[in-house]
Amino acid sequence: MGIEYRDIPIGLRSRALLTLMRLVAPPMMMQMASSSPAVLAKLQKRVRTLPWPDVPGIAIAEQNLNDIPGHVLGDLSDTSKPVALWLHGGAFLLPASNMHLSTCAQYCKSLGIAAFMPDYRLIPEHPYPAGLDDCEQAYHALLELGFAPEKVVLIGDSAGGNLIFGLMRRIRKNHIPMPACAIAISPLAELGRAYYPPTLYMRRLRDPLLPLAALPKLAEAYCGETDGSHPELSPLYMKLVGLPPVFILASSNEILMDDAVHLAERCIESGVETECHVWPRLPHAFPLFERIFPEARQALDEMVEFTQRHLPGTKPSTKPVAGELHGKPAAS
Repeated sequence: MGIEYRDIPIGLRSRALLTLMRLVAPPMMMQMASSSPAVLAKLQKRVRTLPWPDVPGIAIAEQNLNDIPGHVLGDLSDTSKPVALWLHGGAFLLPASNMHLSTCAQYCKSLGIAAFMPDYRLIPEHPYPAGLDDCEQAYHALLELGFAPEKVVLIGDSAGGNLIFGLMRRIRKNHIPMPACAIAISPLAELGRAYYPPTLYMRRLRDPLLPLAALPKLAEAYCGETDGSHPELSPLYMKLVGLPPVFILASSNEILMDDAVHLAERCIESGVETECHVWPRLPHAFPLFERIFPEARQALDEMVEFTQRHLPGTKPSTKPVAGELHGKPAAS
């Protein structure tokens, strides 16, 4: 338990790629955050039609659960097995990407479990609480299928990391059994930005992916008419007592590092069994880049190991293997 700053060597190839990413990605992200609704709608459609990954042993299919569309990874028919509910990131703006599906599939393959990744409603057309409502409905859908709460793991990256805490708040508020554990990858923990640590500004030139100036635009679009300090929007301000074991990952170079660390500190203060690993140099939500950065594969292995400790019935098969992914056309 606790917060650990990992001393992981980052190879020269990865460092070169990070330098290139820092030059290219933040301007692209800023342009996306500033785009018109019409342009964003085209971008969302383009992401949805990208080829799916092909991970041997893990089928991927589009399916509606409890009227919530999404991707099923693996087989949900055996409800005696554990299951993952993965809330994808994308700044509340983008649908699940090829990277989300491939990382989730590798995670499921390593544990011998299935997952559901809901296609929750997105901004700018659907601000809070629409997306969180859909995620809550997806959790209910898994329980209605017959999965026991103690065999469910919640996973969220970036905006999805924000959503899993909002979801757990609703689960507790409605007196529904909690999942076995939760994993938050680079969670966005404070949308109101009332808490604005100096390091947030200091890291703006080191973050290889996220532009600092995009955060207020995205937060405003997602919050809508609701104050950004609302606990369902800013987990940093929610009551954390009673949550299941939590594993939080972040990078030392991302502008959201303090979101992750301070959220972990608050979880620990609230008596939640908490592990927080801060990795050097890698980009925001780096486990999703396991096909690009070899170091990120170790983080994915650690997610698997955390799940094995807290989710009964998980049986590791093979660890994520690089080079197993091949393009596959999306279903029409």
